[in-house]
Amino acid sequence: MTHTLDALGDWRRSHTCGALTKADAGSSVTLMGWVHRTRDHGGVLFIDLRDRYGLTQVVFYPETGGKTLIERASHLGSEWVIAVRGTVNPRPADALNPNMATGEIEVDVRELRILSACEPLPFQVNEEHQLAGEDLRLKYRYLDLRRPELAQVLALRHKAALTARAYMTSQSFLEIETPLLVKPTPEGARDYVVPSRVHHGSFYALPQSPQLYKQTLMIAGCDRYFQLARCLRDEDLRADRQPEHTQIDVEMSFASEEDVFATVEGLFTTLWKECLGVDVKAPFLRMTYDEAMRTYGSDKPDLRFGLEFKDVTAICAQSPRNVVANGAKAPGGIAVAMTIPGGSEISGTQLRKFEDVVKQAGAGGLSFFKVSAADREKQQVIFPGEMLDQFLAACGAKDGDAIVFTNGPWERTCKALGVLRSQLGQAELEKKGLLGAAPDKQEWRFLWVRQFPLFEYNDEAKRWEPKHHMFTMPNPEHLEYLETDPGKVYAQLYDLVLNGNELGSGSVRIHRPDIQERVMKVIGLSHEEAYEKFGFLLDAYRYASPPHAGIGLGLDRIIMLMAGRDSIRDVIAFPKTASASSLMDNSPSPIDAVSLKELGIKHS
Repeated sequence: MTHTLDALGDWRRSHTCGALTKADAGSSVTLMGWVHRTRDHGGVLFIDLRDRYGLTQVVFYPETGGKTLIERASHLGSEWVIAVRGTVNPRPADALNPNMATGEIEVDVRELRILSACEPLPFQVNEEHQLAGEDLRLKYRYLDLRRPELAQVLALRHKAALTARAYMTSQSFLEIETPLLVKPTPEGARDYVVPSRVHHGSFYALPQSPQLYKQTLMIAGCDRYFQLARCLRDEDLRADRQPEHTQIDVEMSFASEEDVFATVEGLFTTLWKECLGVDVKAPFLRMTYDEAMRTYGSDKPDLRFGLEFKDVTAICAQSPRNVVANGAKAPGGIAVAMTIPGGSEISGTQLRKFEDVVKQAGAGGLSFFKVSAADREKQQVIFPGEMLDQFLAACGAKDGDAIVFTNGPWERTCKALGVLRSQLGQAELEKKGLLGAAPDKQEWRFLWVRQFPLFEYNDEAKRWEPKHHMFTMPNPEHLEYLETDPGKVYAQLYDLVLNGNELGSGSVRIHRPDIQERVMKVIGLSHEEAYEKFGFLLDAYRYASPPHAGIGLGLDRIIMLMAGRDSIRDVIAFPKTASASSLMDNSPSPIDAVSLKELGIKHS
């Protein structure tokens, strides 16, 4: 069916669809937007008109608009773009809608212009509880973004970015842009590379982060830098990771770890207050990496629930059961236990499933028993005599609880039990009503995890690798171990964690070329290789670098948590899929032979 469309002409919006209130009653207004929903009540046509600001109910009455107008309006379909002129009227008392900002009024339409017709939709934009599959929504992302909830997320993102810029500026930081075409350097993930047309055989990389450049800015005397930086990494994806993301990047000269903490805490208390209306208390809790791993089995623990670990190494080492004692006695071994309140109600079958969880996570096994008089005799086999009471006291367990415990190499063992803790924690959060809770009903548990190991050993490659990155200053007391025992070297490295999510990572940086070369040598870079890959930074160090420190904070993940979403794809206007492709514009895609020839590239 062909529909007659109108030009916009000299019409201009007098209000948005979220602005009108009872105070506007009697006013003549012009509104424009999309047809969100239509209802025909006995010849009176009601339309919810939508733009990104909200919804307004517009009404076509035969007695005021005339039959011709209502006849034309009756053909309007979902998502058509229209403009209306009419009078604002208070709604009848029995028709008030407290769920709409404009729920006290309606617009009695006198004129209509149909600006654009919409073909049949691949999915309904106005169905909040019957979402189409994600692939379909990503293919038609421009339709998905019309949904009010995603429109609100984009508005929140804008406000957060604006607030961050204002706060950082108030703290004497300068926003400085760093290059998007950079030298390929090993920084952890794979680089996206860009061929040079002018220099055949040479490539730029897209920056994984502005790390080298922001440190160079400190050497240049810029003192306090920040940037909402685009970062690109060719890595395996998941719900909270994208090939391109934005981070609030921060670097400051003559700064300690505590200076960074104070700046970032001020930023987050401001963001939460200005964007969510929520007061967040600072300073945030501090915890070392070792404390986090030994207490929660994670370097990004969720503190909204308990389930803390207890070190029961000494007691387990005395057990007559070798399966319990041997792992605790081994060099570097640990035995850790977790008490599950009320866990005696858990079935034996479910407890055995818990064992599967920790085995898949890397532990050798899981021991468990229920704290009850009926089970006490069985438990005496593992902990005879007074040992059982000592074990229960160490675990803080009481009748009706259950205890699960495992042992082995400390880091792997804690991490495996931490996977089980995270799974059990979801049920705890649900009981507390925190899953999907509104921002003002949520618990916001910020945490600094600090003092990480500088290196970790890659068993497959048989070499040491940076745990985060190689530009982190080792603790002064550990410098002596760089060449002899890198595993003992801890660094002035810190992560900001919120409710089990890592929001950012930073460190006090190396500012001396001699220490930087020593760290690079540990990971296998010779003097020549170090200068080939990082020569400009090492050369800059020679001209006196101030001590400096910084952090990169993931803006996408921050907005995801602020908005109560489960995926960062919901807070990015045009995200990629888990395979790093865009279903909307079909990228990546091949390029033509002429372009390849200009770039000096042969495609196999």
